[in-house]
Amino acid sequence: MLPVLADHFSVSATQINWLLAAGTFTLALMLLPWAIASEMIGRRKVLLISLFLLPAIGLTSLLTDNLLLLIISRALMGFALAGFTAVAVAYMAEEFSTKAFSHAIGAYISANSLGGISGRIFGGMITDHFDWQTAVISMAMLSLVGAIVVAFVLPKETRSIPKIPQLSQYHRIIFQHLRNKKILFAMLIGGVNFALFVNLYTVAGFRLVGAPYLLPISIASMIFLCYLSGTVSSRLVGIWCQRFSSVSGMFVGALLSLVGMLISSSESLIMIIIGLNVLSFGAFFTHSLAYGWVSQQAETAKSTATALYLVHYYVSGSLGGFYLMYCWQHGGWERVILGAGILYGVIFWLCWRLYHYAHTKTVWA
Repeated sequence: MLPVLADHFSVSATQINWLLAAGTFTLALMLLPWAIASEMIGRRKVLLISLFLLPAIGLTSLLTDNLLLLIISRALMGFALAGFTAVAVAYMAEEFSTKAFSHAIGAYISANSLGGISGRIFGGMITDHFDWQTAVISMAMLSLVGAIVVAFVLPKETRSIPKIPQLSQYHRIIFQHLRNKKILFAMLIGGVNFALFVNLYTVAGFRLVGAPYLLPISIASMIFLCYLSGTVSSRLVGIWCQRFSSVSGMFVGALLSLVGMLISSSESLIMIIIGLNVLSFGAFFTHSLAYGWVSQQAETAKSTATALYLVHYYVSGSLGGFYLMYCWQHGGWERVILGAGILYGVIFWLCWRLYHYAHTKTVWA
């Protein structure tokens, strides 16, 4: 929908990126507060509050046709979404066995990818045939239905007991997590990985609706079906961890993602689709392993650890958008490949450092 909104408000691709960045910035900022709240009132309550806020805030975006106010409403949506995002994995880590969790995290990431696919394609098709306001209403209604379903089927906590910690304890806990290099480097890997993945797709959307392809939004939105390969790779994480290390898997995932980006550099639409599938497969594989790694390596306050991971994840995703959009506007796809290549080099270096810390006893520095 971003190309349509850029035309609607007569702004550049970099400026319209604020609609994406505003939500991810506030999401990142609110992850730790929501995680702390879940320690006080329980994970399930936070999950439900978050899910019911989403459709309500989504509908408020229809009250204005001003871009600044629309960006603010997107920021509020990030605030609401942070509750679910901060707590979901911690809920699973505490409620499931280690073996069940390794499979559940893959299923959770797969469900996220399916949501990304359906939301983008559905939104693109509705926008193309009606308008973006109708798309927003439709997705808000679907979100409400989903929240109601979760309220009925989500089990109550059995292992996590809500408690009221002192806020001063969280300063020490956060610092403790960040000093642990086995956790910190996985957070950075996840952040750079997401910055590349989500924004390469955004640039690909602008590429396909422009010359020489000139695809309508409803057709260009179909590229998000390539997320399905990420759904598959996320489910393979449990199998990989039974035979190999998570760190080596993060490296392999990033390498596959890089290969996918290079394949998508072709002018052929078929090769672009193949490349995006490989990109998604690798990126989701790396994300699933890094996300699960952080939760398992944290000995205490797991929800705070996973929230910290997601702070890195979403802040990097926001900043990566401005970075790759700048490359796109000032050099086209070739400059995007160069800029992204630098970030892939950073991921490979981080994987090497994480491998070093994972195989040494000293992880604090």
